[in-house]
Amino acid sequence: MEQPIYSTRAHAFQIDPNTKKNWVPTSKHAVTVSYFYDSTRNVYRIISLDGTKAIINSTISPNMTFTKTSQKFGQWADSRANTVYGLGFSTEHHLTKFAEKFAEYKEAARQAKGKSQDGKMELATSPSQESPAGELSSPLTPVTPPAMDNINGTDDPCDTTPEPRPEPSQNALAFTHSPSINKHWEAELSALKGNNAKLTAALLESTANVKQWKQQLAAYQEEAERLHKRVTELECQSTQTPVIKSQKTELNQTIEELESTLKDKEEEMERLKEEVENANELLEQRHSLTQKLQETELHGRVLEEQLLGAEQRLEESQEEQENFRKSLRTLLEMLDGKIFELTELRDSLAKLIEGS
Repeated sequence: MEQPIYSTRAHAFQIDPNTKKNWVPTSKHAVTVSYFYDSTRNVYRIISLDGTKAIINSTISPNMTFTKTSQKFGQWADSRANTVYGLGFSTEHHLTKFAEKFAEYKEAARQAKGKSQDGKMELATSPSQESPAGELSSPLTPVTPPAMDNINGTDDPCDTTPEPRPEPSQNALAFTHSPSINKHWEAELSALKGNNAKLTAALLESTANVKQWKQQLAAYQEEAERLHKRVTELECQSTQTPVIKSQKTELNQTIEELESTLKDKEEEMERLKEEVENANELLEQRHSLTQKLQETELHGRVLEEQLLGAEQRLEESQEEQENFRKSLRTLLEMLDGKIFELTELRDSLAKLIEGS
Protein backbone atom coordinates (compact mmCIF):
# COMPACT_ATOMS: atom_id res chain seq x y z
CA MET A 1 0.00 0.00 0.00
CA GLU A 2 1.40 3.37 -1.03
CA GLN A 3 1.23 6.30 1.35
CA PRO A 4 2.04 9.98 0.63
CA ILE A 5 5.16 11.02 2.53
CA TYR A 6 5.55 14.59 1.23
CA SER A 7 3.26 16.89 -0.75
CA THR A 8 3.54 20.35 -2.26
CA ARG A 9 1.80 22.44 -4.94
CA ALA A 10 3.28 23.39 -8.29
CA HIS A 11 2.47 23.91 -11.96
CA ALA A 12 3.20 20.70 -13.93
CA PHE A 13 4.82 20.58 -17.38
CA GLN A 14 6.10 17.97 -19.85
CA ILE A 15 8.61 18.40 -22.65
CA ASP A 16 7.11 18.64 -26.13
CA PRO A 17 7.61 15.17 -27.68
CA ASN A 18 7.97 16.69 -31.15
CA THR A 19 10.45 19.51 -30.59
CA LYS A 20 12.06 18.23 -27.38
CA LYS A 21 12.62 21.89 -26.54
CA ASN A 22 9.36 23.55 -25.56
CA TRP A 23 7.41 22.91 -22.35
CA VAL A 24 3.77 21.88 -22.57
CA PRO A 25 1.64 22.60 -19.47
CA THR A 26 -0.28 19.55 -18.25
CA SER A 27 -2.45 21.49 -15.79
CA LYS A 28 -4.29 24.79 -16.02
CA HIS A 29 -3.50 25.67 -12.42
CA ALA A 30 -1.25 24.59 -9.58
CA VAL A 31 -1.78 20.94 -8.58
CA THR A 32 -0.68 18.80 -5.66
CA VAL A 33 2.56 16.90 -6.33
CA SER A 34 3.29 14.10 -3.84
CA TYR A 35 6.05 11.64 -3.06
CA PHE A 36 4.67 8.15 -2.43
CA TYR A 37 6.39 5.16 -0.85
CA ASP A 38 5.32 1.61 -1.71
CA SER A 39 6.40 -0.55 1.24
CA THR A 40 5.47 -3.75 -0.63
CA ARG A 41 7.77 -3.16 -3.61
CA ASN A 42 10.10 -0.79 -1.72
CA VAL A 43 9.90 1.94 -4.39
CA TYR A 44 9.39 5.70 -4.36
CA ARG A 45 7.18 7.48 -6.87
CA ILE A 46 6.21 11.05 -7.75
CA ILE A 47 2.47 11.27 -8.48
CA SER A 48 0.22 14.19 -9.36
CA LEU A 49 -3.45 14.14 -10.32
CA ASP A 50 -5.47 16.74 -12.19
CA GLY A 51 -8.93 15.62 -11.16
CA THR A 52 -8.88 11.89 -11.88
CA LYS A 53 -6.18 12.07 -14.56
CA ALA A 54 -2.62 11.14 -13.57
CA ILE A 55 -0.44 13.84 -15.15
CA ILE A 56 2.73 12.69 -13.35
CA ASN A 57 3.52 9.05 -12.51
CA SER A 58 7.28 8.74 -12.22
CA THR A 59 9.17 6.01 -10.34
CA ILE A 60 12.38 7.34 -8.79
CA SER A 61 15.48 5.43 -9.86
CA PRO A 62 19.10 5.87 -8.70
CA ASN A 63 20.19 7.27 -12.08
CA MET A 64 17.65 10.11 -12.07
CA THR A 65 18.76 13.72 -11.49
CA PHE A 66 16.61 16.67 -10.46
CA THR A 67 17.97 19.90 -11.98
CA LYS A 68 17.13 23.44 -10.94
CA THR A 69 16.93 25.51 -14.11
CA SER A 70 15.84 28.73 -12.39
CA GLN A 71 14.94 30.06 -8.96
CA LYS A 72 11.43 28.58 -9.14
CA PHE A 73 11.64 25.82 -11.79
CA GLY A 74 13.10 22.32 -11.77
CA GLN A 75 13.04 19.27 -14.04
CA TRP A 76 13.98 15.60 -14.25
CA ALA A 77 14.05 12.99 -17.02
CA ASP A 78 12.13 9.71 -16.77
CA SER A 79 13.48 7.14 -19.22
CA ARG A 80 10.67 4.71 -18.47
CA ALA A 81 8.00 7.22 -19.40
CA ASN A 82 10.25 8.55 -22.22
CA THR A 83 9.64 12.16 -21.20
CA VAL A 84 10.98 15.04 -19.14
CA TYR A 85 8.85 16.46 -16.32
CA GLY A 86 9.02 20.06 -15.15
CA LEU A 87 7.60 21.77 -12.07
CA GLY A 88 7.11 25.50 -11.50
CA PHE A 89 6.90 26.54 -7.85
CA SER A 90 5.59 29.71 -6.27
CA THR A 91 8.73 30.30 -4.19
CA GLU A 92 12.36 29.26 -4.25
CA HIS A 93 11.93 27.67 -0.81
CA HIS A 94 9.37 25.16 -2.13
CA LEU A 95 11.69 24.28 -5.04
CA THR A 96 14.65 23.72 -2.68
CA LYS A 97 12.54 21.55 -0.36
CA PHE A 98 11.30 19.43 -3.29
CA ALA A 99 14.89 18.99 -4.59
CA GLU A 100 16.10 17.93 -1.13
CA LYS A 101 13.30 15.33 -0.89
CA PHE A 102 14.16 14.11 -4.42
CA ALA A 103 17.80 13.56 -3.45
CA GLU A 104 16.77 11.86 -0.18
CA TYR A 105 14.37 9.41 -1.85
CA LYS A 106 16.77 8.83 -4.73
CA GLU A 107 19.43 7.71 -2.24
CA ALA A 108 16.85 5.51 -0.49
CA ALA A 109 15.94 3.95 -3.86
CA ARG A 110 19.62 3.32 -4.57
CA GLN A 111 20.07 1.56 -1.22
CA ALA A 112 16.91 -0.48 -1.75
CA LYS A 113 18.13 -1.53 -5.21
CA GLY A 114 21.49 -2.55 -3.75
CA LYS A 115 19.81 -4.70 -1.10
CA SER A 116 17.58 -6.27 -3.75
CA GLN A 117 20.56 -7.15 -5.95
CA ASP A 118 22.40 -8.65 -2.97
CA GLY A 119 19.36 -10.79 -2.19
CA LYS A 120 19.15 -11.98 -5.80
CA MET A 121 22.88 -12.90 -5.76
CA GLU A 122 22.36 -14.95 -2.61
CA LEU A 123 19.39 -16.75 -4.17
CA ALA A 124 21.35 -17.42 -7.37
CA THR A 125 24.30 -18.97 -5.47
CA SER A 126 22.16 -21.04 -3.05
CA PRO A 127 22.20 -24.82 -3.86
CA SER A 128 18.62 -25.21 -2.74
CA GLN A 129 17.45 -22.99 -5.59
CA GLU A 130 19.16 -24.89 -8.44
CA SER A 131 16.98 -26.96 -10.80
CA PRO A 132 17.93 -30.59 -11.41
CA ALA A 133 19.40 -31.27 -14.82
CA GLY A 134 17.22 -32.95 -17.35
CA GLU A 135 13.92 -31.60 -15.97
CA LEU A 136 11.42 -30.62 -18.70
CA SER A 137 8.91 -27.80 -18.46
CA SER A 138 5.33 -28.46 -19.43
CA PRO A 139 4.49 -27.06 -22.89
CA LEU A 140 1.33 -25.47 -21.45
CA THR A 141 3.18 -23.50 -18.76
CA PRO A 142 3.72 -19.86 -19.84
CA VAL A 143 7.41 -19.62 -18.92
CA THR A 144 10.56 -18.97 -20.89
CA PRO A 145 11.57 -22.12 -22.87
CA PRO A 146 14.45 -23.97 -21.19
CA ALA A 147 17.90 -24.01 -22.70
CA MET A 148 18.45 -26.78 -25.15
CA ASP A 149 21.54 -28.02 -23.32
CA ASN A 150 19.42 -29.12 -20.34
CA ILE A 151 17.09 -31.55 -22.11
CA ASN A 152 19.27 -34.67 -21.80
CA GLY A 153 21.39 -33.46 -18.96
CA THR A 154 24.39 -33.12 -21.33
CA ASP A 155 25.95 -30.39 -23.39
CA ASP A 156 24.87 -31.93 -26.73
CA PRO A 157 21.10 -31.62 -27.29
CA CYS A 158 20.96 -34.07 -30.20
CA ASP A 159 23.13 -36.80 -28.70
CA THR A 160 20.97 -39.93 -28.09
CA THR A 161 23.89 -42.29 -27.43
CA PRO A 162 23.80 -43.77 -23.91
CA GLU A 163 26.38 -42.54 -21.47
CA PRO A 164 29.56 -44.65 -21.65
CA ARG A 165 29.99 -46.95 -18.74
CA PRO A 166 33.29 -47.74 -16.97
CA GLU A 167 35.37 -50.67 -18.11
CA PRO A 168 34.71 -53.88 -16.16
CA SER A 169 37.39 -55.22 -13.90
CA GLN A 170 39.41 -58.40 -14.61
CA ASN A 171 37.22 -60.45 -12.26
CA ALA A 172 34.12 -59.38 -14.15
CA LEU A 173 35.58 -60.32 -17.58
CA ALA A 174 35.15 -63.95 -16.73
CA PHE A 175 31.42 -63.53 -16.69
CA THR A 176 30.97 -61.38 -19.84
CA HIS A 177 30.17 -64.42 -21.96
CA SER A 178 27.52 -65.72 -19.61
CA PRO A 179 24.04 -65.85 -21.28
CA SER A 180 22.36 -64.30 -18.25
CA ILE A 181 24.78 -61.40 -18.20
CA ASN A 182 24.29 -60.90 -21.95
CA LYS A 183 20.54 -60.80 -21.46
CA HIS A 184 21.01 -58.30 -18.62
CA TRP A 185 23.11 -56.03 -20.78
CA GLU A 186 20.68 -56.39 -23.69
CA ALA A 187 17.75 -55.48 -21.40
CA GLU A 188 19.66 -52.50 -20.04
CA LEU A 189 20.59 -51.45 -23.55
CA SER A 190 16.96 -51.73 -24.64
CA ALA A 191 15.89 -49.66 -21.64
CA LEU A 192 18.48 -47.00 -22.46
CA LYS A 193 17.34 -46.96 -26.09
CA GLY A 194 13.72 -46.60 -24.94
CA ASN A 195 14.68 -43.73 -22.61
CA ASN A 196 16.68 -42.06 -25.37
CA ALA A 197 13.74 -42.47 -27.75
CA LYS A 198 11.43 -40.87 -25.18
CA LEU A 199 13.90 -38.04 -24.61
CA THR A 200 14.29 -37.55 -28.36
CA ALA A 201 10.52 -37.41 -28.77
CA ALA A 202 10.26 -34.94 -25.88
CA LEU A 203 13.04 -32.86 -27.47
CA LEU A 204 11.27 -32.81 -30.82
CA GLU A 205 7.98 -31.94 -29.14
CA SER A 206 9.64 -29.17 -27.14
CA THR A 207 11.36 -27.87 -30.27
CA ALA A 208 8.05 -27.85 -32.11
CA ASN A 209 6.38 -26.02 -29.24
CA VAL A 210 9.12 -23.39 -28.75
CA LYS A 211 7.58 -21.11 -31.37
CA GLN A 212 4.15 -21.57 -29.83
CA TRP A 213 5.59 -20.87 -26.38
CA LYS A 214 7.25 -17.71 -27.68
CA GLN A 215 3.98 -16.50 -29.16
CA GLN A 216 2.13 -17.31 -25.96
CA LEU A 217 4.87 -15.63 -23.93
CA ALA A 218 4.67 -12.48 -26.08
CA ALA A 219 0.89 -12.43 -25.66
CA TYR A 220 1.21 -13.00 -21.92
CA GLN A 221 3.82 -10.25 -21.69
CA GLU A 222 1.57 -7.81 -23.54
CA GLU A 223 -1.36 -8.78 -21.33
CA ALA A 224 0.83 -8.48 -18.21
CA GLU A 225 2.04 -5.04 -19.34
CA ARG A 226 -1.53 -3.93 -19.96
CA LEU A 227 -2.64 -5.26 -16.59
CA HIS A 228 0.37 -3.65 -14.93
CA LYS A 229 -0.55 -0.28 -16.43
CA ARG A 230 -4.16 -0.76 -15.35
CA VAL A 231 -3.04 -1.72 -11.84
CA THR A 232 -0.78 1.33 -11.77
CA GLU A 233 -3.67 3.57 -12.77
CA LEU A 234 -5.92 1.98 -10.15
CA GLU A 235 -3.16 2.30 -7.57
CA CYS A 236 -2.76 5.96 -8.48
CA GLN A 237 -6.49 6.52 -8.10
CA SER A 238 -6.73 4.51 -4.86
CA THR A 239 -3.58 5.90 -3.29
CA GLN A 240 -4.54 9.43 -4.25
CA THR A 241 -7.82 9.19 -2.30
CA PRO A 242 -6.34 10.91 0.81
CA VAL A 243 -4.77 13.54 -1.41
CA ILE A 244 -8.08 14.08 -3.23
CA LYS A 245 -9.87 14.37 0.12
CA SER A 246 -7.28 16.85 1.35
CA GLN A 247 -7.59 18.75 -1.93
CA LYS A 248 -11.38 18.76 -1.53
CA THR A 249 -11.02 20.04 2.03
CA GLU A 250 -8.59 22.69 0.83
CA LEU A 251 -10.95 23.66 -1.98
CA ASN A 252 -13.89 23.88 0.44
CA GLN A 253 -11.85 26.06 2.75
CA THR A 254 -10.74 28.16 -0.20
CA ILE A 255 -14.37 28.50 -1.36
CA GLU A 256 -15.44 29.56 2.13
CA GLU A 257 -12.60 32.06 2.29
CA LEU A 258 -13.51 33.38 -1.15
CA GLU A 259 -17.20 33.66 -0.17
CA SER A 260 -16.21 35.52 3.00
CA THR A 261 -13.89 37.74 0.98
CA LEU A 262 -16.65 38.31 -1.60
CA LYS A 263 -19.07 39.28 1.17
CA ASP A 264 -16.51 41.68 2.61
CA LYS A 265 -15.93 43.11 -0.86
CA GLU A 266 -19.67 43.58 -1.39
CA GLU A 267 -19.94 45.40 1.95
CA GLU A 268 -16.94 47.49 1.01
CA MET A 269 -18.54 48.24 -2.37
CA GLU A 270 -21.73 49.39 -0.62
CA ARG A 271 -19.67 51.56 1.68
CA LEU A 272 -17.75 52.92 -1.29
CA LYS A 273 -21.04 53.66 -3.10
CA GLU A 274 -22.23 55.63 -0.07
CA GLU A 275 -18.90 57.42 0.04
CA VAL A 276 -19.19 58.15 -3.70
CA GLU A 277 -22.70 59.57 -3.18
CA ASN A 278 -21.44 61.65 -0.27
CA ALA A 279 -18.52 62.70 -2.41
CA ASN A 280 -20.92 63.77 -5.19
CA GLU A 281 -22.89 65.84 -2.70
CA LEU A 282 -19.66 67.32 -1.41
CA LEU A 283 -18.63 68.09 -4.98
CA GLU A 284 -21.93 69.89 -5.60
CA GLN A 285 -21.51 71.81 -2.36
CA ARG A 286 -17.95 72.58 -3.36
CA HIS A 287 -19.11 73.78 -6.76
CA SER A 288 -21.76 75.98 -5.13
CA LEU A 289 -19.27 77.33 -2.64
CA THR A 290 -16.79 77.93 -5.45
CA GLN A 291 -19.37 80.00 -7.33
CA LYS A 292 -20.20 81.91 -4.15
CA LEU A 293 -16.51 82.41 -3.52
CA GLN A 294 -16.04 83.72 -7.06
CA GLU A 295 -18.98 86.10 -6.60
CA THR A 296 -17.58 87.19 -3.25
CA GLU A 297 -14.16 87.73 -4.81
CA LEU A 298 -15.75 89.76 -7.59
CA HIS A 299 -17.72 91.79 -5.06
CA GLY A 300 -14.55 92.19 -3.01
CA ARG A 301 -12.68 93.51 -6.05
CA VAL A 302 -15.52 95.98 -6.66
CA LEU A 303 -15.35 97.07 -3.04
CA GLU A 304 -11.59 97.37 -3.30
CA GLU A 305 -11.97 99.61 -6.31
CA GLN A 306 -14.57 101.65 -4.44
CA LEU A 307 -12.28 101.79 -1.44
CA LEU A 308 -9.42 102.99 -3.61
CA GLY A 309 -11.66 105.66 -5.10
CA ALA A 310 -12.79 106.73 -1.63
CA GLU A 311 -9.20 106.81 -0.45
CA GLN A 312 -8.26 108.95 -3.42
CA ARG A 313 -11.19 111.25 -2.76
CA LEU A 314 -10.25 111.33 0.92
CA GLU A 315 -6.69 112.25 0.03
CA GLU A 316 -7.97 114.97 -2.31
CA SER A 317 -10.34 116.20 0.42
CA GLN A 318 -7.51 116.19 2.92
CA GLU A 319 -5.34 118.14 0.49
CA GLU A 320 -8.18 120.61 -0.02
CA GLN A 321 -8.66 120.92 3.76
CA GLU A 322 -4.94 121.45 4.18
CA ASN A 323 -4.98 124.12 1.51
CA PHE A 324 -8.05 125.66 3.14
CA ARG A 325 -6.28 125.65 6.49
CA LYS A 326 -3.27 127.28 4.94
CA SER A 327 -5.53 129.91 3.41
CA LEU A 328 -7.22 130.45 6.78
CA ARG A 329 -3.87 130.82 8.49
CA THR A 330 -2.79 133.32 5.90
CA LEU A 331 -6.07 135.16 6.31
CA LEU A 332 -5.73 135.11 10.11
CA GLU A 333 -2.24 136.45 9.86
CA MET A 334 -3.49 139.20 7.61
CA LEU A 335 -6.34 139.92 10.03
CA ASP A 336 -3.94 139.94 12.94
CA GLY A 337 -1.81 142.52 11.04
CA LYS A 338 -4.84 144.61 10.23
CA ILE A 339 -6.12 144.36 13.80
CA PHE A 340 -2.68 145.36 15.06
CA GLU A 341 -2.68 148.31 12.68
CA LEU A 342 -6.20 149.24 13.76
CA THR A 343 -5.18 148.99 17.39
CA GLU A 344 -2.24 151.29 16.75
CA LEU A 345 -4.53 153.63 14.87
CA ARG A 346 -7.03 153.63 17.72
CA ASP A 347 -4.29 154.29 20.19
CA SER A 348 -3.01 157.14 18.02
CA LEU A 349 -6.49 158.60 17.73
CA ALA A 350 -6.98 158.26 21.47
CA LYS A 351 -3.77 160.12 22.14
CA LEU A 352 -4.77 162.82 19.68
CA ILE A 353 -8.09 163.19 21.33
CA GLU A 354 -6.52 163.44 24.74
CA GLY A 355 -3.97 165.98 23.50
CA SER A 356 -6.59 168.20 21.98
